[in-house]
Amino acid sequence: MTTPPAWAPATPENHIDDPRARRFAASHPERPVPTREFVDTAPICLSPSSGLEELWRAIVPETRTRANDLHLPIVTAYATRLCDAYPEADREVVLVATALHDTGWAHVDESRIISEGFRGDWRKAAIRFEHEREGCRVARRVLPDLGYDDAFVERVCDIVDGHDTRHVAFSLEDALVRDSDRLWRFDRAGIAMSCSWFGMDPATYVDRLEEEILPELITDAAHQMAWADLARCRDLLRTEIIR
Repeated sequence: MTTPPAWAPATPENHIDDPRARRFAASHPERPVPTREFVDTAPICLSPSSGLEELWRAIVPETRTRANDLHLPIVTAYATRLCDAYPEADREVVLVATALHDTGWAHVDESRIISEGFRGDWRKAAIRFEHEREGCRVARRVLPDLGYDDAFVERVCDIVDGHDTRHVAFSLEDALVRDSDRLWRFDRAGIAMSCSWFGMDPATYVDRLEEEILPELITDAAHQMAWADLARCRDLLRTEIIR
């Protein structure tokens, strides 16, 4: 039997003592974070996101790298659903940060994205830190011209900076962006792209989603969406047989 490719583990202990992480944990002690609102678990293609047209136009160049033109709109659709499930979160911060979170990939060495960012201990790869920093630069460049003030821009940057490399959330908004980013992996488009990036077959990949990514989800709504997507994709891809 072929040994499946290694998948770098998350290391939340590296940031668990940050005061912001402690405040969020204290304000939301139950995990996954519960909601009393309706959770839409239908296929994400049935409810695309809307709005933010000027922001999307401003970042078109950043969508042309690493399948961002697929990834960012789908992740933002998941973020919209999570905002509906957690109306107490600042919806504008969540959606703007989600749309921008991976724009930094367009400003790093593209030849290193797959070789470093999706191989080996990928969670600690230098290029992942670089793309987060570059994403913050994109946010600081485009958001002021769209009418966002400095305080808003820095809230967005606090989420973009560390969305891959910091393994704990600092706020509910941060948690919703993180969960949205991970939920993309459970959609069929995310599975198709990620299998290529990580060098895994679909059966191995969806097994890893259940074993390693599902436990990282912070909110109960994200758990519900992930389980529904996972079941649909297992059936669609016949992973019980094709493995």
